[in-house]
Amino acid sequence: MATPLRILFIGGTGIISSAASALAVERGHELHVLNRGTTSLRPLPEQAVQHTADVRDPAAAREALGDLEFDAVVDWLSFTPDHVRTATDLVRGRTGQYVFISSASAYQTPPERLPVTESTPLRNPFWQYSRDKIACEDLLTQLYREEGFPMTVVRPSHTYDRTLVPFDGGWSFVERMRRGQPVVVPGDGTSLWTLTHHTDLAGALLPLLAQPRALGEAFHITGDDAWTWDQIARALGRAAGVTDPELVHVPSEAINAVDPEWGAGLLGDKAHSMVFDNSKVKALAPGWRAVVPFERGAEEIVAWHDADPARRSLDERWNGVVDGLVERFRVR
Repeated sequence: MATPLRILFIGGTGIISSAASALAVERGHELHVLNRGTTSLRPLPEQAVQHTADVRDPAAAREALGDLEFDAVVDWLSFTPDHVRTATDLVRGRTGQYVFISSASAYQTPPERLPVTESTPLRNPFWQYSRDKIACEDLLTQLYREEGFPMTVVRPSHTYDRTLVPFDGGWSFVERMRRGQPVVVPGDGTSLWTLTHHTDLAGALLPLLAQPRALGEAFHITGDDAWTWDQIARALGRAAGVTDPELVHVPSEAINAVDPEWGAGLLGDKAHSMVFDNSKVKALAPGWRAVVPFERGAEEIVAWHDADPARRSLDERWNGVVDGLVERFRVR
């Protein structure tokens, strides 16, 4: 067994981070979590040490952590350079490694070549979220070069757990299929997309912690398989008991024209084929591979939602947008 580490997660109960929290304590690490302590959807493992404070309040966060030092800190909650400045100021001098959770949407969009590797340029002209993540990475690169700040960048790609339907509209997407209503799939449904189960990401992340060879480096951690959007929709349908859902293909630009919030995530991310080469992270995580196929993930998603009617909330505004798009683009 590897030497137990003292780890701090800034965050730790989100879709991605919850699996890493569970795996960290399962492997015998001393896990500390700094967050506001407000979530109950994904409770922390009992073995985790909770430090309750808002990381955006530097004085409160410092008081909550006291004089603790850590082998590694993973920051799940920074989305802008100001967030990164606050977080790095908090942990500077008290950790051997700071891991920033970025996003694979920071890569060149659309990519000039596939598969995407860590040397693929960072450029996303479509989505502010991605540009902010790129700016965060630029700041950390500067800190590493100028002062040797021990940073590592991790770029997940569309990571999900049982609570997340991987389509806009959430459960409404599945409910429409069950009702025999058509659902909208962006583009022509054939672009390739990579989904990552959160337990798979956790399995590759933990070996990077307190790993000297990871300092100053960036890694993406993604599933090893790519699916078309039609395949993803049909897998969800099968899990929900629908054998032949009606899929209506709508250009992402048309979706963006009627719903810019939905469209931003498409044009800035999901409308483009994204297939990844995970060789770099596998070199530091020997034996790791993504093992949860989306067929199983889809079954988990449907079972979790079906277990409690309160989880099956419907987005009527989104349904209205879909009805309008179906009326325009349905092939009769």
